[in-house]
Amino acid sequence: MPLRILSKILILSAVFLTIGFYVSINENNDDTILIKENNTSEVKEQNISQNPVNKPSKKIISEKPKEGLALLIGKNEEDLEKELGRPLRIDESMYGYQWYIYNQNSKGYLQVGVENKRIVTIFAIGQNLDVAPFEIGQPVEEIFNTHYIDTNVNLEFKGNSYRFELNDTDLNLRPMVQLGDIFVQLYIDKFTGNLSSVRFLDASTLIKQRPYELVYNGVLIQAPEPSEERQRKIEEDTEQQIFDITNVLRERNKLKVLKWDENTAKAAFQHSKDMSENNDFSHTSKKFGDLEKRLKTAEVVYKSAGENIAANYTDGPAVVEGWLNSKGHREALLNKDYSHLGVGVYEKYYTQNFIQKIEQ
Repeated sequence: MPLRILSKILILSAVFLTIGFYVSINENNDDTILIKENNTSEVKEQNISQNPVNKPSKKIISEKPKEGLALLIGKNEEDLEKELGRPLRIDESMYGYQWYIYNQNSKGYLQVGVENKRIVTIFAIGQNLDVAPFEIGQPVEEIFNTHYIDTNVNLEFKGNSYRFELNDTDLNLRPMVQLGDIFVQLYIDKFTGNLSSVRFLDASTLIKQRPYELVYNGVLIQAPEPSEERQRKIEEDTEQQIFDITNVLRERNKLKVLKWDENTAKAAFQHSKDMSENNDFSHTSKKFGDLEKRLKTAEVVYKSAGENIAANYTDGPAVVEGWLNSKGHREALLNKDYSHLGVGVYEKYYTQNFIQKIEQ
C-alpha cells in the first residue's frame, strides 16, 4: 500500500490557454491559489507593411558568430559528426526534423535538429558548451548590455513577411536575438538572473515553431502532420528529453540525479492523455482522481510525491525551462528528497510525477 503523501507539490502551469494558475498544497492541506494572466501565442494574417499602428521598429541585426555551436546551423550531418561525433540517440520531433541527442554528460547536454540532412536548430543547456557570443550561466545584465533586444523580430522568407511580437514576459524570460541569418532564443533563469540555455534556429524552423505571437503576410509555413505511430514516438522521445534535462538541472544545482520509474511514468502518461481527451487541465481527474489515487492505481509505492503539469509548450526543452521559472515547479524539479521520476507526454500535454521511494 502506498503511504500517505507527506509533501505534495501540485502546481498548475502558467502557460495554458489564456489563464494559468498555481495551486500549492502543503502537508497541512492548506490551499493557496494565485491567479496570473498569461496570453498565449496568437497567429494573425495581415498586411504588415500597411499596418502603421504596429509598424516594426528599426531592424538591428548583430553579426553572425565567428565561433561556437551556432556555426553548425545550415551545415550537413556529416559536418556535425566530424565536429561532435555520433549522437547518443536520435529522437523525433513534431516539426519535421530529428533531434540528435548528445548526452554523454550533463555539462555537455545538447540537442541538434537535423532536417533533410541539414542542421536547422540547436538546443544547448550543458554548462561546458560553446554558445558564443553567449555563455551558459552568464548574468542577464551582461546580455542586455551587449545585445540589442527588441519587442519585434522581423524577417522575410521566400517572399513572405513575418513579425514575431514579444510581450514583457517573453522579453524577461526568453528574449530573442538575431545574429546574421540565425535566430537565438535565450532562456533566462529568473531566480538566479543567469542564462540557463540557448536555442539557435534558422528562419524556417522559427516560423514552424511560432514561439511568440506572430503577424504574417503571405504563406504561413506549417510543420508536417505526423502519423499516429510517429506521433507516439515523438511523445516517448519528448518524455526522455524532459527526464534528461531535469537531471541536467539537478546536477547543475548539485543534487542527486533522479532514476526513471516505469509505473510512475505510466501514471503520468495516463494523466496527460486524460487532460487532452477531456480538455481538462487539472491535477485532479474527474475519472482517475488526484495524484495520490492515480499513483495507488499504478501500484507505485512511495514516501512522498509531487506533480508538475503543463500544456501548449513548443517541446520538451521549452516546458522544462518554463517549469524552472515557476516557484512551485522549480521546487519539484530541485527537491533533494525525490529519488525517481516518471514523465508522460500526450500531444501537447506534459506531466511529471516525482516520488521519493521508501528505503528498504
